[in-house]
Amino acid sequence: MTAKQHKDWSLFRARKSTNISQEEFTMLCEMHAELFNHTFYKPCTCRPKEINKWISDINKVYDSLKTSENDNT
Repeated sequence: MTAKQHKDWSLFRARKSTNISQEEFTMLCEMHAELFNHTFYKPCTCRPKEINKWISDINKVYDSLKTSENDNT
């Protein structure tokens, strides 16, 4: 996860809304493709289960970085 991705994901997680904007959806799809080495695509919004899984996947990467940062202090 790059520093920019980390910052973007921090802002994404800090928001209070349960809905995501088109801009956030694109960022989510781009980030997941980069982090998990697959072709960029946008899942159908009619399948929120896949989108929620992607959010969970990215959260795991994000949380593992936060954990390793704390271990190094």
